[in-house]
Amino acid sequence: MKLLVSGATGFIGNYVIKELLKCNDIEVIATSLDPITKVRNKEWFKAVKYKAQDLNEVKENYFAFFENPDLLIHLSWQGLPNYNELFHIERNLYTNYNFIKNMIENGLRNLTVIGTCLEYGMQEGSLSEEMPTNPITAYGLGKDTLRKFIEELKKTYEFTFKWIRLFYIYGRGQSPKSIISQLDQALKNNEEVFNMSKGDQLRDYLQVEKVADYIIQISLQNKINGIINCCSGKPISIKNLVKAHLKKRNKNIKLNLGYYPYPDYEPMAFWGETKKLNSIIKKQK
Repeated sequence: MKLLVSGATGFIGNYVIKELLKCNDIEVIATSLDPITKVRNKEWFKAVKYKAQDLNEVKENYFAFFENPDLLIHLSWQGLPNYNELFHIERNLYTNYNFIKNMIENGLRNLTVIGTCLEYGMQEGSLSEEMPTNPITAYGLGKDTLRKFIEELKKTYEFTFKWIRLFYIYGRGQSPKSIISQLDQALKNNEEVFNMSKGDQLRDYLQVEKVADYIIQISLQNKINGIINCCSGKPISIKNLVKAHLKKRNKNIKLNLGYYPYPDYEPMAFWGETKKLNSIIKKQK
């Protein structure tokens, strides 16, 4: 199988590539904005075929350019984590749709695209794939609209489509703006106090290695298609997440709870339902 990964040098893409290379009989083609001079330091570089490409550039046939892959795992999306910036709907939405449409029109028949839990908006509790979406951020709206555009494409072209809704992820290489990255930096700086919100928000977290594994398992099967949550299904408070990380690292720092207000674009308590995901993981064993 020939498999194309877009956004290959991003936080998640890097782990997806490494996980894919553990699979037999998969030829990996990787692409991102980064020039080869920057990517050649990646541990996976020599094991894949890397093609640097700005997807904003219009090509007559992207499918042929990327050597007719059997499957596309589309991770590419620029400008995160600035969730409220208008470029998500003014630029990213159309860049990604036009690229995917070009791939489908020219022969792609198996597509996996990464979505986000922010498509659910301010709904609380256990969130299932059957629930209506109501995004309140430009990022959530951009992703949700892209999914709907692709569903319209399916009325004209025949292809397999999975939309993987990611929840919260942590791990090495994450954005420095994430709470665990900020905590690790505070520990590295030997700071005495770590400023954070009250930490009572309930969220659904998975380690990035597990997220990469789930993305691949979902993508390589065809029994369950459509929207699939990628999450733990087990809510944890931000405060307890921080405490667990400190315990794992055997570190101590005073938590200044309530320093920051709660984000206004997220509900207080939400997590993903994992019925579909568990069926897929079970089938792969």
